[in-house]
Amino acid sequence: MARKGRPSDKPPARSPARNVYWRGYLKLSLVTCAVTLSPATTEGARLRFHTLNRRTGNRVVSRWIDSVTEKPLPEDGEARGYPRGEDDYILIEDADLEAVQLDSSRTIDINTFVPAGDIGWLWREKPHFLVPSDSVGAEAFAVIQAAMAAAGKVGIARLVLARRERAVLLEPRGRGIILWTLRFGDELRNPADYFEEIPDEEPDGRALELLEKLIDERSRDWDPGLVQDPVQDGIAALIEARRKGRKKPRPALPAEEPDNKVVDIMSALRKSLAAEKRGR
Repeated sequence: MARKGRPSDKPPARSPARNVYWRGYLKLSLVTCAVTLSPATTEGARLRFHTLNRRTGNRVVSRWIDSVTEKPLPEDGEARGYPRGEDDYILIEDADLEAVQLDSSRTIDINTFVPAGDIGWLWREKPHFLVPSDSVGAEAFAVIQAAMAAAGKVGIARLVLARRERAVLLEPRGRGIILWTLRFGDELRNPADYFEEIPDEEPDGRALELLEKLIDERSRDWDPGLVQDPVQDGIAALIEARRKGRKKPRPALPAEEPDNKVVDIMSALRKSLAAEKRGR
C-alpha cells in the first residue's frame, strides 16, 4: 500500500470497455435520464476461421457484383431498394428512413409494469445491460431501478433496434437494469400442441422418491463452468497440435448409444444411485 500523501506505483484499475450498442433516454412519466445499452452476451471468445484458397493459402475476399453488368460495385454505390415489380425497385435513402423514425428510436418510455414472474422465459430473446450514461442522470436511474425492485415488478416498453420496433422488458438486477428484447406473439408456437400428446400417467411413488435422491446427489451450486463449450476446447487443442507439427487427426470417438431397453425402472434407479455414491 502506498504511503499517505504519496502516489501509488500501481495504476488504478480500469473498468472493462463497454461495447455500446445504443444511446438514448430512459423515461418514466416525468423522470428522464440518459442511458446506454450494451449487449450482455458476446461471441468474442469463439474460434473463427478464414476462408482460404487451398492452392495458394491466400485469404478469399468477397465483393458486391452488379447482377446485370457483372462489374464490381464501388464503395458508395450500395442502396436500398423495395421491389415493386420484376427488376423494378423503389430506392429508399437513409434520410427517408430517418424521417419515419418513431419516438421509441431514442427513448425507452416505460408505460406498463407487470409482476416479475409473469413473463415466461420463452418470451425473452436477447439480454442487454442498461446503465446511466453520465453522473447527471445516475440519480434518476437509481430511483427508477430501486422502485421496480422494491415493487417486484418489471417494466414493459418499446424500442427501435436495427430499424425495427421491439417490445422490451426491463428487469432490475444489482444496481443496473437488464433489458430483454421480447419475441413477437406470432413467433411462439403453442406448447399445448406438443405437450398434450404426452400420456397422462401418475408417476410411481417409490420411483419418484429414488429419482429425487438421484437429483439431490447431482445437485451443486451454479458455476459458469457448467456451460463451457467442449467443441471449442477441442478445436483449440487441434489448432495447438497443428502448430506443433502433428498433422494426423485423432480418430473420432464412436457415439454412445443410450440403452433403450430398460424395463424395470426401479432397478435402473437403484443402480444409478449406487453408481453416484461410488463416484463420490
